[in-house]
Amino acid sequence: MEPGRVIIGIHGLANKPPADEKTRWWKAAIAEGLARNEGLVDPDFLFEFVYWADLRYDAPLPEDDNREPYRPYAGAGPLPGGEDAPSVTAKDVLAPVYAGIDLIEEATGVTLVDDVILEHRFDDLWHYHSEAGFARDVRARLIERLRAYRDRRILLVAHSMGSVIAYDALRLLEREDPSLNVEHLVTAGSPLGLAKVKLKFEAEHGAIRVPNNVSAWTNLADGEDVVAIMGALDADYGSSDTGVTVLDRRVVNGYLRPNGEANHHKSYGYLRTPEFSRVARAFAAVRDEERPECVQPRLLAVARPEGLAAMA
Repeated sequence: MEPGRVIIGIHGLANKPPADEKTRWWKAAIAEGLARNEGLVDPDFLFEFVYWADLRYDAPLPEDDNREPYRPYAGAGPLPGGEDAPSVTAKDVLAPVYAGIDLIEEATGVTLVDDVILEHRFDDLWHYHSEAGFARDVRARLIERLRAYRDRRILLVAHSMGSVIAYDALRLLEREDPSLNVEHLVTAGSPLGLAKVKLKFEAEHGAIRVPNNVSAWTNLADGEDVVAIMGALDADYGSSDTGVTVLDRRVVNGYLRPNGEANHHKSYGYLRTPEFSRVARAFAAVRDEERPECVQPRLLAVARPEGLAAMA
C-alpha cells in the first residue's frame, strides 16, 4: 500500500452485524469491486470503519436475523455501470412528485411528509434529529477517526444515514479544526435531498454547500433506491469557498439478498460499482501492468464523459 492513504467508511440506517464482521464485509466489497472493475488482484488498502449501531441497539444483529449478508457477485469481469441503468426507474417517476412537496416544505418549514417518512421508514434518522445526545455521540465517533488519520489522504465513504452524519461532522470540523482535510467524500444511497434533512443542516450550519474541508465530493445513487429519491444533489448543495461542487453519478446497485430479492439501497452493492471503484483505486496499491486487458473496455467506457450517466 502506498503510505499516507486511508479509506474510512461509516454505515447507515438500522441495526448491524457485529462491528468486526461488518468491517470485514465492507472491506471485502470494496476489494471485490477493485478486482472486478479495475483489475487489481488482492488490492491492498488501509480501511477503517466507523460503527455506531451500538449507540441505538442493545445487541448486534444476530446471524439468523441477517437477511442481507455480504456475498460476492456471481460471474467474473466488470460489474454494470451507470450507463447500464434502466432508462426509467422509480426515481424518474417519484422524484418529480417529491420535488413539488420538497419546494412546499422548504418554503414553509413545515415538513409533514418528511416527518412521516423519517419516523416510520428511517427511525434512526428520526432519533438522530430529535435526540441531541445520540447525535453528539455518533458525530464524535466519526470526528475522532478523522482526526486520528488527519496526516493521511482520506477517502470518506458514507452510506445512507451515514452521509447525514458525515456532513454534520465535516461542517463542525470546518469551524473547529479547519486544517483537517478530506481528499474525497463519497456519499451513497444518501437522503441528503430530503427537505427535512436540508432544513436541519441550514438551521445548524447556515447555507447548505460543499464543506470547505472536502477536496472532492461524489454522490452515487441507484435509480431504484427510494432512500436517494431526489438522486442528484448538485442543485441543492452550493459550491465550497474554493469552488468544489457535488459530482452526481447514477449507478447500478445489483445487490441481491440470499433469497434472490434485490435491494438497490444496500451498501455492498454501492461499494462494488465501477463508479466507486474508480475513486477507490487512487487509495489502493496499484500498478498499470496489474490491470488485465479484459478490463480495459469497461474502464475506457467509464472514463469517457458520455459513458457516465450523470443523474437528471
